[in-house]
Amino acid sequence: MFKKILIANRGEIALRIMRTCREMGIATVSVYSEADEKSAHRYLADESVFIGASSPRESYLNIDRMIDAAKTSQAEAIHPGYGFLAENAEFADACKNAGIVFIGPSPEVIKNLGDKTIARQMMIKSGVPVIPGLQTTESNIDKLTQAAKECGYPVLIKAAAGGGGKGMRVVQSENDLPAACETASREAATAFGNGAIYIEKFIDRPRHVEVQILADSNGHTIHLLERECSIQRRHQKIIEETPSPVLNSELRQKMGEAAVLAAKTAGYVNAGTVEFLLDTDNQFYFLEVNTRLQVEHPITEMITGLDIVRWQILIAAGKPLTLKQSDIIGRGHAIECRIYGEDPENGFFPSPGTITFMKEPTGPGIRNDCGVYSGFDVPVEYDPIISKLVVHAESRDLAIQKMIHALSNYTIIGIKTPISFMIDILQSEPFRSGKTYTNFIESHFNQWKPQYPDAELACLAYIADELINNSISLDGNFSIQKGIPSPWETLKNWRL
Repeated sequence: MFKKILIANRGEIALRIMRTCREMGIATVSVYSEADEKSAHRYLADESVFIGASSPRESYLNIDRMIDAAKTSQAEAIHPGYGFLAENAEFADACKNAGIVFIGPSPEVIKNLGDKTIARQMMIKSGVPVIPGLQTTESNIDKLTQAAKECGYPVLIKAAAGGGGKGMRVVQSENDLPAACETASREAATAFGNGAIYIEKFIDRPRHVEVQILADSNGHTIHLLERECSIQRRHQKIIEETPSPVLNSELRQKMGEAAVLAAKTAGYVNAGTVEFLLDTDNQFYFLEVNTRLQVEHPITEMITGLDIVRWQILIAAGKPLTLKQSDIIGRGHAIECRIYGEDPENGFFPSPGTITFMKEPTGPGIRNDCGVYSGFDVPVEYDPIISKLVVHAESRDLAIQKMIHALSNYTIIGIKTPISFMIDILQSEPFRSGKTYTNFIESHFNQWKPQYPDAELACLAYIADELINNSISLDGNFSIQKGIPSPWETLKNWRL
């Protein structure tokens, strides 16, 4: 087993990985940039290594500095977490060449599955259902137009590399296709250094359902059930749950078997996620494989009782996967809410700044994977995720109620967060009835604004009045007393 692992990431996921390493008796090495000089992940690791300026390209995306940090600290393995270099085949190859174990699949698998057109070709050959569309990338507008006609409008333009909604456009008619292709290709080139695009049939009101898989180097592959991730903003998930509210046992088995087949077809080793789109007729189609630990992995851990990071490390160390498919049993229901530093009233625009005060919710069945603290400066340079709030209960209805209660008791002051927005989603009839599609937010919460009851507004007005020490005379004239009141004035009645 490894004695020391470097975590090539930051924030909550770095801390999450550290916890498992600590339980396994493995020393950890964190890396940090200038922006993360006071980050929690820097101080809670056994060692920390400075890797450069705040810009991701100078730090968390710098392969040479990551490898140097591992060599300097004598780490035997690197866990990439998610994001940054987690799905970078070049980084996995650099680890291999340096004699450092990359905790994830091989560079070849990452490269093949990272190219969506290659992945589609592999799945078609193996018999995994795939959305109709091009099997290769295309830059010729005439050929793209012909492909769109064959699929039938609307169609979806997608970047061959990357994800997260970058380089993706829905096109409703042939007249809109040229401009949309040009924009998608340019955006993909900027985001991933690869402007290659392809076209596939657009599925209206799909559900985003993914299946967690584990595979060892001996060819043994199992799945850990599904997660529904249909509540998204800008094609990025914000609320996930398991089990899916619409899957029956037969459909669950079919999707699980398709995910295992997809993993075996790709020669996959370690933990990964096979993502599907599920249409309104309960037909599912392969979307992509995420060759890393997913942000939403905790809800799978909650219902299965397994530590996925622990299994990642064991498999990377050459240990066999001792779990059988019959061992995987889901118990209860789990929901995750991603808490970002962002403003849901302003198009989910990032809201960096200082967290002046934070109080996390606690209680039975509540887990908060958090990477910040009161007084921490949320930097503008990175993804603004603060924490992942997870609840587990006996049923979906109870899990929803528990999450609403947990969110209501989650206090973050100093920056904007989507906490109140998420409460409104969870309380809505469409969510409670399981009508969760990928266009859920656009359909039901497009013009969302927080609703303050009259009593809350009165309290806020009173507090504001007290803070600026305003007073209103009996004749209705408004007067302002300048200066900040002393503690002797504000404590009211007291004694030693």
